Amino acid sequence: MGRLIPAYFNWSGGKDSTLALYKVLQNKQFDIRYLLTTLNAEADRISMHGVRSELLAKQAESLGIPAKKIHLPTSSDMQAYETVMNEAISELKSEGISNCIFGDIFLEDLRTYREQKLQEVSISAHFPLWKQDTRKLVEEFIDLGFKTMVVCVDSSKLDESFAGRVIDRQFLADLPENVDPCGENGEFHTYVFDGPIFRQPIPFQVGEKVLKTYSSQNKEGETIEYGFWFQDLIPI
Repeated sequence: MGRLIPAYFNWSGGKDSTLALYKVLQNKQFDIRYLLTTLNAEADRISMHGVRSELLAKQAESLGIPAKKIHLPTSSDMQAYETVMNEAISELKSEGISNCIFGDIFLEDLRTYREQKLQEVSISAHFPLWKQDTRKLVEEFIDLGFKTMVVCVDSSKLDESFAGRVIDRQFLADLPENVDPCGENGEFHTYVFDGPIFRQPIPFQVGEKVLKTYSSQNKEGETIEYGFWFQDLIPI
């Protein structure tokens, strides 16, 4: 077998990232040098997921792959985001890493954006889960023995009760028909704490559940209100 290709993994800590990493490790094509994760600088939690950085560190330790954290300001716009990301990617390139892996499944505009930005800095992007059936993917995830908890739900798509649940077949059966089984449209986000590529399970306590509301303006200048239920997980 030839030399493995150095790569970094765009890591969210959730189930799609984990299943994509599992498949990459099985294929033995890439040497995953880092788990690259963006965090909210003020809260020191994984962006969108709301998971504490300590639990990200425990994932990296259990997986045996170093975490590379990128802290973004709370009010970060796209230009600021891209500047910080480019700095991090330049550091990775200086180490001879010019390939990256994503857990995206079917969002065409997101993939196009990622590929265009990475092409500008001569990074090749890879998507091991691309265009696969999302129900089959999450069922495969469950059957492989991975364990994950829902840590964030879009309150317009799912009610409070879904936050804090472990994903199993009953969870899938309870999802409304308009919610993707993998939450690929942002309906929910997860934290994986055990499975076949983890050296040991990650212990934590379930903390409080909170609703956080936000507002933004649409193209017509109207204010749009939206909210997310976050399930806090506390490292042990």
